[in-house]
Amino acid sequence: MRERLDCAILAPGREDWAGALRGPHLGGRLVLHTPQPPHGAAADALADPSMARGRYDAGLLYVDEASIRDWRTALAALAGRPPAVLLVYAVGLRAQAVRDLMALGVADFVRPPFCPEELRARLDHALNRLAPACISEHVPLYGAGLSGPGGGPASPHARALPAGAPEPPVTESEIAFCNTILDRSGNELEAYAVAVAMQRATSRESFRAAKCQVVARFERAYIRAALGRHAGNITLAARMAQKHRRAFWALMRKHDIDPSPYRRTPASDAE
Repeated sequence: MRERLDCAILAPGREDWAGALRGPHLGGRLVLHTPQPPHGAAADALADPSMARGRYDAGLLYVDEASIRDWRTALAALAGRPPAVLLVYAVGLRAQAVRDLMALGVADFVRPPFCPEELRARLDHALNRLAPACISEHVPLYGAGLSGPGGGPASPHARALPAGAPEPPVTESEIAFCNTILDRSGNELEAYAVAVAMQRATSRESFRAAKCQVVARFERAYIRAALGRHAGNITLAARMAQKHRRAFWALMRKHDIDPSPYRRTPASDAE
């Protein structure tokens, strides 16, 4: 548990409410900030560079019936990749509306009246749950037999790498990169792909074999990070990846990735 959490209040049009909460709470264990200058719209708040650069541990979105449409549009434009952990201060929202926001990338929510202890507890939970999981999968039982969903044959595309293709060693820096792959920019991903491709090009592998290695590394890192972000929920992970659930499942089978270790509660979305 972190000693201090810094949370940005994202409340376009509600500057008075945000200003009243700004400052330290709980003896400095929770500090609320109001980014300057004030944001004019929901999209501006989420696009604030200070959010993407990690200045804050999380963001608290003020959402009521008048602003929920703008927040939905702004979150949908991010395609499930918010700039930071986001919580909703849900003012007069129905349960379905809150579920919709969480499906778009929001981690959790609180309701009025404002309670700093509740917000701190939910922030701790969200940050711990969404932290990238480093899980060792020594025995690949999950993909044994490569059976498809429902017990049928696996997809013809869900095959393992060709026999005899050596798996290159993975460095500590690469592990750290893969654990944060969902937060990487396009330029960073391109640089990573180029570096791995150049590494494989110095071997005697064919272009096709080297490409399979690079793609396989990305797929494994992405799927594990997505499952870690969504606590092993395959449906939410597939939705974030903008892939059909069966296609996401097939990739998990292909790489022998078991969602169970990522879960904190018994599986509720098993096939």
